[in-house]
Amino acid sequence: MTASRITLADIRAARERIAGKVLATPTVLSPTLSERLGIPVHIKLEHRQTTGSFKLRGASNAIASLSAEERARGVVAASTGNHGRALAHAAKLESMRAVICMSRLVPQNKLDEIRHLGAEIHIVGNSQDDAQEEVERLVAAEGLVMLPPFDHPAIIAGQGTLGLEIIEQVADAALVLVPLSGGGLASGVAAAVKGVSPGAEVVGISMERGAAMKASLDAGRPVQVEELPTLADSLGGGIGLDNRLTFSMCRDLLDDVILLGEDEIAAGIRHAYEQEREIVEGAGAVGIAALLAGKLRANGPVVLILSGRNIDMTLHRKVVCGEAITERDL
Repeated sequence: MTASRITLADIRAARERIAGKVLATPTVLSPTLSERLGIPVHIKLEHRQTTGSFKLRGASNAIASLSAEERARGVVAASTGNHGRALAHAAKLESMRAVICMSRLVPQNKLDEIRHLGAEIHIVGNSQDDAQEEVERLVAAEGLVMLPPFDHPAIIAGQGTLGLEIIEQVADAALVLVPLSGGGLASGVAAAVKGVSPGAEVVGISMERGAAMKASLDAGRPVQVEELPTLADSLGGGIGLDNRLTFSMCRDLLDDVILLGEDEIAAGIRHAYEQEREIVEGAGAVGIAALLAGKLRANGPVVLILSGRNIDMTLHRKVVCGEAITERDL
């Protein structure tokens, strides 16, 4: 794996490395969305992954790629929740120390799940950037190995295994919709999908409130954005001003980036529950939300990723019941 681009060969090697450590999740046809769009719409049920999100793929590959000396030192990462849970799970399987640094914006249910897995938790500041500063302090002070949530070769290659499954399950996919935050999932999936099926389009979906990758792509370079409360909390955080991989890969591989309002994301959560019978968090619902909002057109089969289910169930109930959502709820 190089510092400039993760290749299809890297992703295939990652799949071999994590075999037996992650689930190969199913992809199913959505009758309601297919009827609405007039073309087949398939849903990748990645929210059924062991830790409730796709993040286990990258975390498992990163842990498996460490040397014996690095494993003995332990790992540390900043997270908005799902990467932390995945890394805690993967580290626990190897009897390794794991420290997860998060901001005060991370929902309590995600903190509880990470703590349950035995990881140490540091709550620092009000943004992913603040949490990252704590990560760097721990690396310098305690010698921990940093495994960031997205801008890391092994993380990206691991997430890309999801893209291999998508093309194997829906060989004629014309459009793949990927939740977009720091770009680890989007760049890995795009590299896999386009590596196998060059004619397929891959579109990143994010929220209007603090979409760092979209702002960076518009600016032509990584930029900072204000991190704001959102139903799609897993898509929050910056991409890092010194981003090495995901910015350039998203710039070169994504065909478009779509932003969604909070009401649109809520509609996606409701549809997933009422029509697809699936419980997903806001970040996991953005593909559905983009289709419901009429913000995308496709000339052939669509695949969208339900990327995570780790939503606070009190919040989920309010969304499904159509109750007003305030920043206190987030």
